[in-house]
Amino acid sequence: MALRDKLKDDLKQALRARDKIRTSVLRLLLSEVKNAEIAQRESLDDGAVLGVLGREVRRHRESIESFKKGNRSDLVAQEEAELSILMEYLPQQLSREEIIAAARQAIKAVNAVQEKDKGRVMSQLMAQLKGRSDGRLVSEVVSELLAGS
Repeated sequence: MALRDKLKDDLKQALRARDKIRTSVLRLLLSEVKNAEIAQRESLDDGAVLGVLGREVRRHRESIESFKKGNRSDLVAQEEAELSILMEYLPQQLSREEIIAAARQAIKAVNAVQEKDKGRVMSQLMAQLKGRSDGRLVSEVVSELLAGS
């Protein structure tokens, strides 16, 4: 089943169960997918839907950070609940050790030796890890590995 179809089915179930948070999150996600389709003027495949999902996850994480700085624990709790629903649809996230191993392979593949080679490493690495890891964490790992070499 395509990811978009799964989202629609889950939305129907959430509506039947009267789960307001899940309904809200899924409606928002499906509208973002629709907006991306309109922008690209074609139907999105699962990879592109995962990209939209990743953007929403990133927005929620940034919101959580901002709300924590503003001491808004009520909004932090709401954002975390929504984030947990979104995370159900992402593929299994890679551990830091798995990211380090993939980063070392990418560094060898592009023959990177200095910090200025980070862009080439990141472009290859993010293509491999798209949707399975947080870009900020990958960037930190690559910076550490290039600084240590």
